[in-house]
Amino acid sequence: MKKIVILGSTGSIGVTALKVIRQNPEKYKVVGLTAGRNVHLLLEQITEFKPKAVAVLHEKDSMWLKDKLQDQNIEIYSGEEGFVKVATMADSDIVISSIMGAAGLVPTFSAIKAGKDIALANKETMVMAGPIVVEEVKKRGVFIIPVDSEHSAIFQSIQGHPKEDIKRIILTASGGPFKDASLEEMANVTPEQALKHPNWKMGKKITIDSATMMNKGLEVIEARWLFDIPADKIDILVHPQSIIHSMVEYKDGSIIAQLGIPDMAIPISYALSYPHHIKNDLPPLELDKIRTLSFERPDFKRFRCITLAYDAIKIGGSMPAVMNGANEVAVEAFLRKEIGFLDIPAIIEKVMAVHEPFPIDSIASVIEADRWARQKAEDLIKNIRR
Repeated sequence: MKKIVILGSTGSIGVTALKVIRQNPEKYKVVGLTAGRNVHLLLEQITEFKPKAVAVLHEKDSMWLKDKLQDQNIEIYSGEEGFVKVATMADSDIVISSIMGAAGLVPTFSAIKAGKDIALANKETMVMAGPIVVEEVKKRGVFIIPVDSEHSAIFQSIQGHPKEDIKRIILTASGGPFKDASLEEMANVTPEQALKHPNWKMGKKITIDSATMMNKGLEVIEARWLFDIPADKIDILVHPQSIIHSMVEYKDGSIIAQLGIPDMAIPISYALSYPHHIKNDLPPLELDKIRTLSFERPDFKRFRCITLAYDAIKIGGSMPAVMNGANEVAVEAFLRKEIGFLDIPAIIEKVMAVHEPFPIDSIASVIEADRWARQKAEDLIKNIRR
């Protein structure tokens, strides 16, 4: 029985992971949970899964939980330090890293240092600190198994194949809700419109990233480090049906792809059961009913975020962390209706333009790059508000 910690248990990935665990009680045991502000849902999860330790973002929420759970033998922590305690707890085999954004970096890296295998849904860990993470993974002898549907598809498609035979990786993208929208139409997009993803049910931040296609840019950087493949050998194809989750092309021209219905329970289940594929209660993929699978190149002019991501990984050093930090701030401002949809890539580009990249040699240096980028982005947003 695998003992599991979930970082971000109340988010969409965490909730789906618990669904997979619920369906396989003989295989998995939850020993630790962390959450942000949704303490009421966390309390329900604690009641059902009975972990040994939990952590929440704010101390006042930890006090509320302690009051509710005073008759139970459970450790309750708060803040980043609390997240790290749960991520590194001795009684766990694998940590599902699904905290949204840069906040997931320190707990995930701490879990790796503690010798834990990682089921990785927090792509920012690799985007911001890829080379440091890869080095630590090798040093500790642990595994990172991707949970993102695209990276899970790549991971499955390279099984049994020598890395030197790979010609390129092809990441697929739904194209989001504005795949065919003009720049003029995109200029007037509201948060409500951007949050209506055509295929996937996800959290707000990742849904906006999908709408700007920054999510695909982040995935390029993540794939570069996860699979040790140069970014210029990672391509993107828009595939509106979201059935082929990504592909790997080999030197002889053969392409291996992973297909499935668009449901995160599949890659989560594989990450936990690897190298096995275990049964679930999802409907089957019926290609005869779908009939058509289509592909097209993304429009880099309308979706500037993709270009910015390729630029960031090409420059390297602190630039990917800076790009990510600026994006997180810009997305939050858009959701608050303080800036327009097309202001998101504009702000990221301006922040990157004035950044002087420096080497990333520690998590502290990554955090400094992130802090700098957030402040620059906030300053730009203040000017827009005026």
